[in-house]
Amino acid sequence: MKQKKITGIQQIGVGVEDVKTAWKWYHKYFGMDIRVFEDEAIAKLMLHYTKGKTRKRYAVLAMNMQSGGGLEIWQHTGKTPEKPKFKPQLGDLGIFVAKIKSKNVKNAFDYMRSEKLDILGAFENSPDKKPHFFVEDPFDNIFQIVEDDYIFENTKADTGGVYGAIIGVSNIEESLKVYKEILDYDEIVFDETGVFKDFSGLPGGDRKVRRVLLKHSAIRSGGFAPIYGPTQIELVQLVDKKGRDIYKDRIWGDPGFIHICFDTIGMDLLREEVKEKGFPFTVDSANSFDMGEAAGHFAYISDPDGIPVEFVETHKVPIIKKLGWNFNLKNRDPDKSLPKWMIGTLRWKRVKL
Repeated sequence: MKQKKITGIQQIGVGVEDVKTAWKWYHKYFGMDIRVFEDEAIAKLMLHYTKGKTRKRYAVLAMNMQSGGGLEIWQHTGKTPEKPKFKPQLGDLGIFVAKIKSKNVKNAFDYMRSEKLDILGAFENSPDKKPHFFVEDPFDNIFQIVEDDYIFENTKADTGGVYGAIIGVSNIEESLKVYKEILDYDEIVFDETGVFKDFSGLPGGDRKVRRVLLKHSAIRSGGFAPIYGPTQIELVQLVDKKGRDIYKDRIWGDPGFIHICFDTIGMDLLREEVKEKGFPFTVDSANSFDMGEAAGHFAYISDPDGIPVEFVETHKVPIIKKLGWNFNLKNRDPDKSLPKWMIGTLRWKRVKL
C-alpha cells in the first residue's frame, strides 16, 4: 500500500562562495568523499525563494559512507553570493548549526584541535549527557560534532555525515507542527530553558533560550534509510525577544545553511498532508526532475518562520555512468530498504581531492 514516509535526512544545503574550495575542506575534515552528483544548471523552480528570478548555480552532493546525510554544496554562478550583513547568533531564525555525527567525538575533537581549526568553546555534554563540540569552517558555517554509534560502513574518518540541525525559531509550539507532526520527530529528548554552558562558545551563546531536542522513535526504513541512520532536530527559541532572520534581504543559495532535505516516499500523499496541515508546497517539480546524473521528484515547504524544508523522492541514482547502471527506486515497496551491498556500491563514487 502506498504511504508517505520520511526515510532520513538526505542532505543539508550549504551555500558557499566557492564550491571546490569548500568541498576540499568538508572532504578532509568530515570525510565527505562520495560524489553523488556534480552539476551546473539553472534553478528554474525555486522562484518562491529567489525573489522570482531563475538562478544559475553549481552544486555538488557529497556524502560519507560511515552513515548520515550529505552536504549539498551550492554556489550562485549568475550573481555574487551575498553573505549576511550581521553575524548570526544563537536564537536567530534559520538553520544555525548543522549536526555531524561521530563514532568517537573525543578523537574528532583532538584531531580538529591539532589541525588548529576554529573550535568554538570546549568539549562539553548537552542536557542529554551526550558529548559534543562546535567547529566553524573557514566560510563562517558552524557545525556541531555529536556522538552517535550507528555505523553503516567503517571508514578512517572520525566523523560521519549529517545528523541533523539546530534551528532557530520564533515559537517552538508552532514549529512542532512541521518538525514533529509532518517530519515525524515524535520523541522529545529534552525540553529545557536557560543559559547553557555547552552553548557558551557560540555567537550569542550567553542568551537565555528554550531548547527542545527531537528524535524519531521508529527505525526508519525504505530506499537509502540504512545509510542515513537515526537523526535529530534541535529547536532553539529566544526567551525575551524574537531572533533576526538569518536570510533577511538575501535569497536561497546565498552563503549559509540554505535548507534541510528529507528523503521521502509517497510525494503525492505528502502534498495532500502538508496542504491540510497549513504548509502547502511552495515548490513542486511534479513527476520527475532530472538533475543531470540523478533524477527524482522534489518539493519544498516553508516552516512557520519561512525556513525552507525540502523533500526529495529519489527515482534514479547513477552508479556506473558509462555502463548505464543506476538505482531505480520508483516502483519499490516503500517498506523495503535497498540491500546493504547495493547501497555500499556508492563507495565506487569516492573521489580524492
